[in-house]
Amino acid sequence: MEIAALVSGGVDSSVVVHRLKEMGYNPTIFYIKIGMEDEHGYIDCPSEEDIEIVTFIAKKYGCRFQVVSLHEEYWNSVVQYTIDSVKRGLTPNPDMMCNKLIKFGTFEQKWGNQFDKIATGHYATTTEANGLTWLSTAKDHIKDQTYFLGQVNYLQVSKLMFPIGNLLKSEVRQLALENKLPSAQRKDSQGICFLGKVNYNNFIERYLGKKEGLIVELETGNILGRHQGFWFHTIGQRKGLGLSGGPWFVIKKDVNRNIVYVSKGYDTKHQYGNVINLQGFNFISKDVWGDFEGEKDITFKIRHTPEFTQGRISKIGDLYRIHSNEPVQGIAAGQFGVVYDTENRLCLGSGMIV
Repeated sequence: MEIAALVSGGVDSSVVVHRLKEMGYNPTIFYIKIGMEDEHGYIDCPSEEDIEIVTFIAKKYGCRFQVVSLHEEYWNSVVQYTIDSVKRGLTPNPDMMCNKLIKFGTFEQKWGNQFDKIATGHYATTTEANGLTWLSTAKDHIKDQTYFLGQVNYLQVSKLMFPIGNLLKSEVRQLALENKLPSAQRKDSQGICFLGKVNYNNFIERYLGKKEGLIVELETGNILGRHQGFWFHTIGQRKGLGLSGGPWFVIKKDVNRNIVYVSKGYDTKHQYGNVINLQGFNFISKDVWGDFEGEKDITFKIRHTPEFTQGRISKIGDLYRIHSNEPVQGIAAGQFGVVYDTENRLCLGSGMIV
């Protein structure tokens, strides 16, 4: 079997190569350069150290190694999506789009189609059931990354391999140490790759600028302060508002009037909700519900978290509506609701929160 292994230089993807060799495979290693530099070299995602580590891994295990660039595609499909979403007052999910459109999209079209499988260091698994391949959760529930894979399609998931999905993070670290991999002690990457070392707000300011607006208390309409543009603020945000007498939380944004509404206190009714509407729902393996009336029991997540929330889902026209069994904090339009079976095992699909 011909396997393409996507290796970033981090400990997880490095151990993927070790595991594949243990299984008797000889993968071809790919490092994807996706950091974006605009015409002024503003955005930088340094890759030299990463490539040095991956080169070491390739030599250690005797694997073919290729560096490929998807700068332009990443800009057009992920960075531009992020900017456009923020401009509309939404909370984007670049990691989810990167998996769907770049790692398992454009890469597959350009290079992956020459291989039987694509292996990655995601904490996830696949399960064969009812003649289909299903995306399923990882052994390590804290690290589980199925949330970020909720937009992949069936052709993508049926070709994917997750060699560390049945390991705990601590076991992955231990394997890396035992086998003297240079990434063994490397910290997990945080944030959005294309930003490199650039501050998120600085990035947003470069492309959307500044525009002073009011910060208003939701309940009273009192003006509490001023902000530099609603696009710098996200639903549920607590820090960086510059307000005294808090804690204050961003509850909603008026995009047309450039107003940010806040409320005081974490347990305010405005911070929580029980109803989540999902648009453009993507079933990964198949439409498990079809045309149905009433409600179906599910579990779900609206962000990357170890916890599942129980609820019921119903269909209203083209929308799927989740009724959560308990109030959920920080429901943000533009993020994704990812739906699982009631056993928290199979990831069924996802839709964008509206």
